[in-house]
Parts: sequence; C-alpha cells; structure tokens
Amino acid sequence: MSILLGLAPFILFFVLMRLSTPLVALAGATLVSAILMGRVALRGGSIKILEIGSLVLFGVLTLYTLVARPDWSIAGVRLAVDGGLALIVLVSLVIRRPFTLQYAKEQVPQQFWNHPIFLRTNDLITAAWLGAFLVAAACDAAAIWLPSVPLVAEIVVSVAAFVAAVWFSIWYPKRVRRNIPRPAGAAG
Repeated sequence: MSILLGLAPFILFFVLMRLSTPLVALAGATLVSAILMGRVALRGGSIKILEIGSLVLFGVLTLYTLVARPDWSIAGVRLAVDGGLALIVLVSLVIRRPFTLQYAKEQVPQQFWNHPIFLRTNDLITAAWLGAFLVAAACDAAAIWLPSVPLVAEIVVSVAAFVAAVWFSIWYPKRVRRNIPRPAGAAG
C-alpha cells in the first residue's frame, strides 16, 4: 500500500523514539523523507503532499531541536509530530487536494479522476486518516497533561485509530465500487 510507504518517516520516527533520542528520531525521519522524495524525483513521478509535508515537518523539528535544544519528553515530541501530521492532512482537505487522492490516482484509471464519487471517496478516506492522527495527538496530550491515564491505554487507542484508518482505506473503496450502478448488459 502506497500510503504506508508515505508514512514510513513517521513509522521510523516512532520506532527510533523508543530506541534513541528525539534528535536521532527526528533526524532519521528527515533523512527517510528526503530519500523518499529523491526516489520519486529520480523515477520522474510526482512528489506527494504527504512527502513534502513530512520533509518540512521533520526538517523544522530537527532544526528546532538542534538550535533551541528543548527538553523534549517522549510525549511532547510525539505530540509535535502527530499534531504536525494532522495539520498536513487537514491542509490537504482544506485546499481540496486530499492527500489520499495522489495515491488513489496511481490505482484508478484517469477517466475516473474527476468523478464526484471518486473525489468524495478520497475526501472521506482522508478524513478517516485525519481522525486517526487527531486521536494519536490527543493521546500524546493526555500523556503530558493527564498522567493518571495509563500509558498502555494511550498506546492501545493510538494503534487502534491507526489500524481503523488502514482498514477504512481498504474497505471503503470496495464498498463504493460494489454500490456503483452498472450499465444494463455490463459484466460485473
């Protein structure tokens, strides 16, 4: 799934946060973001909103960490990343270019790209991802400001939100395709 590749810098960030320092995690995610963009550019493909946003987000947070030397808590740096990711997705919806649209166009024939059902499907899938990232940011905020909430609960809720977004991204397009009326005599 191409969206998961676009999320690779974020996945690496969360793994490195458990194994190292915030600076190493942020710098590693910045490097992976740059590699992904370079890979796309070398292949002559179009660079996606998520890739640009990831590079900017991780690059800015890495520079901030190097210059300001904040005393990041794990939850604090995760909140900055999850909040930044939610902002990237929200901006893509506001400018009417949902980030999932670029990935969907790689799998759907061009004749459908401007169809209202195709566009609405991508709006809804992107909104599902936004919801998942907002849930993750809320869990990070809870870890900072509501220490009585068990860490395991925050992790379970964040992972469940991510899994739900992945599931919805796979399930909903299939549902839409099943419900599209077929012309008389068409095989389906």
